[in-house]
Amino acid sequence: MSVFRHAAFEISVAKPDGLPPPDAPEIAFVGRSNSGKSSAINTLVGHTRLAFVSKTPGRTQLINLFRMKNGAALVDLPGYGFAQVPLAVRLQWQGLLEHYLSRRRNLIGLVLIMDARRPLTELDWKMIHWFGPTGRPIHCLLTKSDKLTRQEQTRTLREARAALAEFKDQISLQLFSSLKKTGIDEAEEAIGGWLNADSS
Repeated sequence: MSVFRHAAFEISVAKPDGLPPPDAPEIAFVGRSNSGKSSAINTLVGHTRLAFVSKTPGRTQLINLFRMKNGAALVDLPGYGFAQVPLAVRLQWQGLLEHYLSRRRNLIGLVLIMDARRPLTELDWKMIHWFGPTGRPIHCLLTKSDKLTRQEQTRTLREARAALAEFKDQISLQLFSSLKKTGIDEAEEAIGGWLNADSS
């Protein structure tokens, strides 16, 4: 059975100091607003409403933590980029993201969610170049891949892999569709492997 199944909501926090003690491994999910991040989390855990899904960008304004049966946690971070919210709020989210991703010592990897129709935007590259130096793994989910033809999927994957070649084994990527439920096994193998490596 999937390691992600039966994850349960634990806490939402507006500030990093509200997070539980850093005693268990955490895997962070991050991406542009409206990239399909909440849908991807729901698909992986097999729950339709665990992470809140909205067609309005910027609805995830807090750090949301979901605890898995093995004690590790999935962490849903605020979406970055376009959001119909005041600048002050966007800056607060940015500070929250940076603090968590740079200082959370039990963070073992980052799942970067990108819309397969618009992968590797300027903000995605900023996130990659900012988090990359930590040396921790990044797994990219190219979501909404069902919106592309088979030929477009192949080209998108090839071009994205070529663009990320400099990061070698640190960054992996795949196509993913929450609607069609495709790419789940591949994502579980890649992301779940971090937990196995952390416990060995």
